[in-house]
Amino acid sequence: MTDAAPLPSCTPAVHYCVRAADMRAHRWAVEMTIAQPQEGQRVSLPVWVPGSYLVREFARHLDGLHAECGGQPCALQRINKNTWQAKCAAGQALRLRYEVYAFDASPRGAWLDTQRGFFNATALLLRAHGAECAPHTLHVLPPHDAPHWHMAVALAAAAESGGADERGFGCYAAPSYAALADAPVCMGPLWEGSFEAAGAAHRFVITGALPSFDGARLLRDAQKICQTVHHFWHPEGDPPPFQNYLFILHAGGTGGGGLEHANCCVLGCGRQYLPRLYAERDGAPSKNYLMLLGLMAHEYFHAWCVKRLHPFADYDFDAENLTELLWFFEGFTSYYEDIVLRRAGIIDDATYLARLAQHIERVRRTPGRLRQSLAQASYDAWLRFYRPDENTPNSTVDYYAKGALVALCFDLTLRAAGCGTLDEVMRALWRHCTRGEGGAAGGIVSEADIAAALHEVGARSFTPELDEWIHGTGELPLEPLLRQSGVRVRHAVVPVAHALGMRVHEEGGLIQVQGVLAGSAAAAAGLAAGDEWLAVQPPPAADGATAAAPDFWRLQRVKDVLQHARPQQRITLLIARDGRLLHLPLELPVSGASDTVRWELEAACTDTPLWVAG
Repeated sequence: MTDAAPLPSCTPAVHYCVRAADMRAHRWAVEMTIAQPQEGQRVSLPVWVPGSYLVREFARHLDGLHAECGGQPCALQRINKNTWQAKCAAGQALRLRYEVYAFDASPRGAWLDTQRGFFNATALLLRAHGAECAPHTLHVLPPHDAPHWHMAVALAAAAESGGADERGFGCYAAPSYAALADAPVCMGPLWEGSFEAAGAAHRFVITGALPSFDGARLLRDAQKICQTVHHFWHPEGDPPPFQNYLFILHAGGTGGGGLEHANCCVLGCGRQYLPRLYAERDGAPSKNYLMLLGLMAHEYFHAWCVKRLHPFADYDFDAENLTELLWFFEGFTSYYEDIVLRRAGIIDDATYLARLAQHIERVRRTPGRLRQSLAQASYDAWLRFYRPDENTPNSTVDYYAKGALVALCFDLTLRAAGCGTLDEVMRALWRHCTRGEGGAAGGIVSEADIAAALHEVGARSFTPELDEWIHGTGELPLEPLLRQSGVRVRHAVVPVAHALGMRVHEEGGLIQVQGVLAGSAAAAAGLAAGDEWLAVQPPPAADGATAAAPDFWRLQRVKDVLQHARPQQRITLLIARDGRLLHLPLELPVSGASDTVRWELEAACTDTPLWVAG
């Protein structure tokens, strides 16, 4: 490896030097030094990144690995898919060099091209077995052909080793490999902004943004979100569990998502999601911008609920980390992301209720809710949630969406009894599970802890609700709880495709079936994902005037079927499947049935609504 930085003067247990080997080929080069290796030292690249529950097999992108011990070549043996063992003796420094292909634009892996660089340590930096809890340092070299690039990372600069330069490149320290894995690195031509919230410095860096975006508005709204989340967890004014926080955002052509870390988060969105200068300055946020703000609120809330209150004692970087509690950590966070936006004054009551109705519809349109419990969905996240297919809605339930509705049910139940709120439950968990340490060390949360906090606030056992709502598959009592809380539920007509129970792609007169919901009219007809709906044959005329069978009629959109038949009438579909033409009988559902309506919510009283009152 050329251009390697010198080892820090105060040699850490593990040191990495990272440079951009070839931007156009998307390749990072890494040099790793283990100061005091074990005899037969093992190293491995994690198979996943904490916060995203999928085995991603990062080792498939690593190549060219070779080692030296005491300055001499050292043999390496592949132990398994992501682990190598060096044939070295103890006492002499072990140095490994390798490259990693980086072409994952999401917040979960690594990326490098001529426009920007990004990586999570789990996707790039080998883990030294036996030294995970020892000090680590990371030196990132500035790319030679990108003098305008800057770098951002949520680590402290290693001052004794030269620290960082004015562009952010240089040497950083982490107390352990886990801490290093919690500090992603971003570089490129960065847009930067900052603000203070609850006494902590907050920094925002963005890559890929158009010059026309409204950075001032983004910072104002981000500050409101951060202040609101801090007040939620610390209404008495205690400081946040970090001294500074970093938002990393990439605005690209497509894609999105977010990933939480201890004192930073990584966000992704399309460029059109950023607020635009002049277009929205004095108005309500656009739908796209609101989605970005909700993502920001979600990931920032995770700094407390996931990063300090968390489901795992320690991370196993080499295998799945299973838990039945993602309905709490992700679902309850999803519930509060919208409440945070309302309490911050970013959205009004009508918008909040519209977003809540979307959560409800997302669950109601999932037959899998009646087959899989939230606890099962959490445990199966590694197999199902991140590997969706056409049958996913029929076999599983979204622990984000239904978990948010369970949080709503607990909140409304507590408030109706006049004994407290879910806010108090969350803060009780913070007090008890962080052991009074202010959240700096964090704490493990179990279902028993959640039950105990509910009992403390609600003055009764909530075991029946936990058994039914978390471990059962019955419907949640949403409508009666909402009504008694001053929210009116109205039923509106859904699009025809939804009423038939299918997801379709319509473009240029082509109707492509993408998924069919179990128990629906489309399922009864035998429609399947991949079918192309070509035409429809109406039912025979009621008066028998038409002797011959009616003609087939070409459809441009699914809703055009209503021109040819009425509810409860049977029609014949002409379908193209696997090179064949099929005739499938379809009975149109009864208008007003549960499958043909969606929920709309509106406030029915003028009292302070629950989503504003803490």
